[in-house]
This record gives sequence, C-alpha cells and structure tokens, in this order.
Amino acid sequence: MTGIYGLQKMTLLDYPGKVACTVFLGGCDMRCPFCHNSELVDGTAKPVMSEEELFSFLKKRQGLLEGVAVTGGEPLLRAENLDLLREIRALGYPVKLDTNGTHPRYLEKALGEGLAQYVAMDIKNSPERYAETIGLRSFDLSPIRESVQLLLSGSVPFEFRTTVVAELHDDDSFHGIGAWIRGAERYYLQPFTDRETVPFQGFHTPDKERLNAWREIMRGYVPEAEIRGQA
Repeated sequence: MTGIYGLQKMTLLDYPGKVACTVFLGGCDMRCPFCHNSELVDGTAKPVMSEEELFSFLKKRQGLLEGVAVTGGEPLLRAENLDLLREIRALGYPVKLDTNGTHPRYLEKALGEGLAQYVAMDIKNSPERYAETIGLRSFDLSPIRESVQLLLSGSVPFEFRTTVVAELHDDDSFHGIGAWIRGAERYYLQPFTDRETVPFQGFHTPDKERLNAWREIMRGYVPEAEIRGQA
C-alpha cells in the first residue's frame, strides 16, 4: 500500500490546462539541498491519509476535477506506486506525473500502460554538475539519460524543467541542459524560492537579468522555453 503524504484538493497550476488535485507521495533517491519537500524525502513526514481515503475523495470529485497531478518525493520510486496510478486511471482521471527520471523502467511501464497523460521531468543541471546539485558525491546519469530519451521518443505530452538556484547554475549549465534535451518542445526555468522546509540555508533566487539570459540560452535549443511564474 502507498502512503499519501499530502493532498492539495484543487490546483489550477500543477496540471497544465486542467482543474486538478495534487497527490504527494513519500521517498526520494536524491538529496537536493534546495528541496521544498525535504520532509517527504528524509522520512520525517507521516502519511496524512490512506489510499482508501484518497480514492473516496476522488470518487466524490468525479465531474468536478479534470485530472490528478502525482508528485513527491519521487512517484516512481516504488513499483507499488504504479498500482496507485492504475487505480486513479480506473476512476477516469487523466494523470500528470512528476519525476526526477531515476527509474526509467517504471516510467516506461507507466507510459506503456497509459498511466500518465502528461509528464514533467526535472533536469537538475548540466551533466557535469548533476551530482553536486542533487546532494550526492557521485551519480550515474544513465537512468536520467534513458528517461530523457523515453520522453523524447514517446507520444505523451511532456515538459522538462529546472529549479534554478543562483549558487548552483550558470551559463554553462543551460548550454549543457539544452544540448542534452534538444528535440523537446517545452522547457521551464523555475526560480528557487526559500522556505522553512528547505534543508540547507544560503541558497538564493537568481536575479531577473540572469533568468532572462538563461531563458534566451534555452530558446536556442527548445522552441518553448519560459520562466515559470514570470509574465
């Protein structure tokens, strides 16, 4: 059984073009020092409801909600989380899946079974700075590369996105990311904002000038490159 670690009952932002709810799952295999949901990563958070309670909520909202966004943590961390997606789909809801790309086999299964109708995959940084950005001493990038290729070669709408931190990103970061995801249609820079749940202090939002410059770099690789939350 999958624990439900949070539920936002309605959102107009998390699932593009749909009125949705957002379901938060626990656990992650990255340790990003700027993570907004660190309590879902380190095991300190407790489930807020059972699967049965979630499904009861979703049944009551049929006809009102247009989709379900599933995030974390990392929703593809465990095989049983695919069962949760199957149950949500059985209720008739389209699913928007957030992932860090570390489990391409589960991503491939989710796509193959039609368990996700939209995927948002985080690209943390250029390959050279990936381990640093996700808080690990070393990191095998091959699963991330495989997940990128799955999305680029598939038929499910998707976006790549990067949480942009002044201390962790520079011009080279975006040239590296751009070369990596060339062929994608959508990419979003998401400016970091500090919160009490961020595990480490000292990170800052890049200034508007740098964000705009990095967006222009990405537009050289991806047709629709935008700064999320900025007009």
